Amino acid sequence: MFRSTTHLPRHLALAYGLLVVYACLHPFADWHGSGLDPLEFLRAPWPRYYRVNDMVLNLLGFMPLGFLIVPALPRGLRLGACVVVAVVVCFALSLALETVQNYLPTRVASNVDLGFNSLGALLGALLGAWLGPRLFAREGGLHRWRSRSIIDGHMGDAGLSLMALWLFAQLTPESLVFSTGDLRRLLELPTPLPFSPQEFLRLEAAATAGHLVAVVLLARSMMRVPSYGAIALLVLLALGAHVLASVSFLVSADPFAWATPGWRAGVVAGIPLVALGLMLPRALAQGLAAMALLAATVLINLAPQNPYLMSYPQLIGQSHFLNFHGATGLVSSMWPFLALAYLTVLGALNPAMRR
Repeated sequence: MFRSTTHLPRHLALAYGLLVVYACLHPFADWHGSGLDPLEFLRAPWPRYYRVNDMVLNLLGFMPLGFLIVPALPRGLRLGACVVVAVVVCFALSLALETVQNYLPTRVASNVDLGFNSLGALLGALLGAWLGPRLFAREGGLHRWRSRSIIDGHMGDAGLSLMALWLFAQLTPESLVFSTGDLRRLLELPTPLPFSPQEFLRLEAAATAGHLVAVVLLARSMMRVPSYGAIALLVLLALGAHVLASVSFLVSADPFAWATPGWRAGVVAGIPLVALGLMLPRALAQGLAAMALLAATVLINLAPQNPYLMSYPQLIGQSHFLNFHGATGLVSSMWPFLALAYLTVLGALNPAMRR
C-alpha cells in the first residue's frame, strides 16, 4: 500500500466519472421502454458487425477512471485490493449505464461495450497501482511538485481539477481556441448578431485575449509563486488539444485551421495583458481574471457561428466520438461559471493570499 497525501485523485475520479455518465447517456432525450428484459443484452452473441474503433474507445474511455480510482481509495487498502475494487466499481458503473441505455432510442446496450469497458478499467487500475506511488505518495514527483507550487488543501486540488477540465474543454473542435462558456448550443438559443467578417474578427480577437488572460491569471491564483514554465505548458497543452480535436472529430480537416487571423490578433493583444496581470498583487490578479472571464464569456455568446467551422468537412457522424463530443461540449459550456465560483471562494477563504 502507499500513502496518498492529496485528495486530487478522488476529485479527478469523481469528475471523470460524471463525464463518463454524461457521455454514455447523451443526449438524454426520448426516454421510453423497449418492452424487453433490460439485461437481455448480456446474453447476446458476438455481433456480426462491429467497429474496431468503438472497441478501442470503450477500452480507452474507462482506463483513466480505473487509473484514478486506485490512488483515490482509502490509504489502508493494499494495492491488489485497490485494483480489484477499481475494476468492480467500473464494471458496476458500465453495467448500470448499458442497462439504462435500453431506454434511450439513440443508444444500444452491448455486452461487448461492457467487456471492453471492464478491460480498460483493469488496465487503468494496474497502471494506477504501478504509477500511483510515483505520482501521489508523499515521495512521488507529482506530490512534490504540488507541495512546492500549488496552494494547500481542497482549493489547490479544485484548481488543478479546473485546469484539467479546461484542457478537456479544448477538445471541442468548433469552439474558438481557449474559449469556453458558449451556452447557445446547450440551451438551443439563437445567435443574436448577424455575421460580418470584420465584426467577427474583432469579437474573436477580444474573446481570445479575454480567455487567455483569465486562464493564465486563474492558474497564477492557485500557485504559491507564479511558474512561467507551468503556465507556458498549460497553453501548449491547450493548443495540442485543439490539434487533436481537429484530427479526431473532423473528416480530413487541417489540424491547424483553428489558427485564424482573429485568434492570432487575440494572442498578440492578450500577451501584454497577461504580463501585466502576472505583476499584480494576488487579489488584483484574481479580480482581473474574473472580469476578463465574464467579458469573454459574454462576447462568445454574442458572436455569430464560427465561419471557419462551416468551411470544414463535416463532423465525424459515427462511433463514440460524438458521445465524447457531447461531454466536451458540456464542460466547455459550464467551465467559466465553475471558474468564477472558484475565484470567488478562493478570494473569500484565503485573505492571507491578498498580501
